[in-house]
Amino acid sequence: MGAGVTEESGRADAEGGIPDPSLSLRGVTHAAGWTLRPAVAADLEALVELRAVVMRPDLERLGRYDEHRVRQRLRDRFAPGETSVVMAGGALAGCVAVRPAGDRQWLEHFYLAPSHQGRGLGSAVLRTLLARTDARGVTVALNVLQGSAARRLYERHGFVTETEDPVDVLMVREPGAGVRTRP
Repeated sequence: MGAGVTEESGRADAEGGIPDPSLSLRGVTHAAGWTLRPAVAADLEALVELRAVVMRPDLERLGRYDEHRVRQRLRDRFAPGETSVVMAGGALAGCVAVRPAGDRQWLEHFYLAPSHQGRGLGSAVLRTLLARTDARGVTVALNVLQGSAARRLYERHGFVTETEDPVDVLMVREPGAGVRTRP
């Protein structure tokens, strides 16, 4: 998914947990064949399994994989009003959540099925989100695991490291931070 990704619909969800509906990713259809739809309670177990699959390699590398805990963390934090489901080719491709927290929006639970990784879908979803947060002047923060390939994606989109420890990297992106091209 390159520069040809465009929004066909500027609709935003007026419901849900994001105080400013213009920051919502829901109801957006993209020319590249993927869509975002509002998450519903019935999505939870599919998203829990997706998280377990996506997180397993990094958590095992860090010696932190626990089959129950990797699933329970999403069950405990799932908020349908803050979550969008990424659909591609009519099938579940991933999810992303945006949670308000003080003067920031937290990007959380951004998972793409392995079959959809490395094809530009993550960049396209992130570009859509960041265009909306930039328009509102909102800082975005996230945590990524040390050594995760996702860190490079976030860095290309203007995120910088705020703090880190042996397991987690807290990254932030100020409004308008530019997208860097791959070297």
